[in-house]
Amino acid sequence: MTLEQQWLEYDYNPFIVFNESGKIISANSEAQFLLGATTPSTLFELAKVYASVNFGFKTTFIELEYGRYKFFGLTVGYKDEEEIGIKLYQTPSYKLNTKKPEGELTNIFTITDLCIATNSISSSLKYTKSYDPTIPEVILNSNQLIKVLNKMYACVQENETINTKVFYRIGEHIKFDGKKYSIFSISVTAKNIDNHQTAQLKALAESYNFYIEISSSLTINIPMITS
Repeated sequence: MTLEQQWLEYDYNPFIVFNESGKIISANSEAQFLLGATTPSTLFELAKVYASVNFGFKTTFIELEYGRYKFFGLTVGYKDEEEIGIKLYQTPSYKLNTKKPEGELTNIFTITDLCIATNSISSSLKYTKSYDPTIPEVILNSNQLIKVLNKMYACVQENETINTKVFYRIGEHIKFDGKKYSIFSISVTAKNIDNHQTAQLKALAESYNFYIEISSSLTINIPMITS
């Protein structure tokens, strides 16, 4: 592999080349991670939409989000009808400023159940749970996680039912010191989310280097580090 090829392979920004029917011809390392959060067909359609009318390259600044990936722009290029390439530019976030978690081996289900019990005291709210039992104990700071989870539950108190789901994110990974780790999530879903408190939640999570998604649910993503 030449230096130029290695540079592209390890670029922080995902790069994919498709053939005319949408089959992936090549994809760098970062694109492999991205494909765990979206589909090749979605990215192929994106490339066609933002391609130049004539052969050549076109850069567009646009905000895109796929799972934990956020982008501020893309470049699409093609020189014939047989191949088309797309490069997406990541908004600096999770992977640039996050250190490898430190702490102790922690049972995620015990911590989550503790937070649910704490928040359900003297409450008429109904808490439902859906846990993936295959998720092992992981290394993290349990006190910090408890604070973030309690804040997540504080954002959804104006509801009748709150659902908590702990699940493995298939195909998604993060790198620390060149080693790849799988990711799992703790997601809190309710009909009403207090938007006034979500800004505080985001700031709290980021202060502890947790990555949180705030949309129709509140989801914290955690690397599966076991040793």
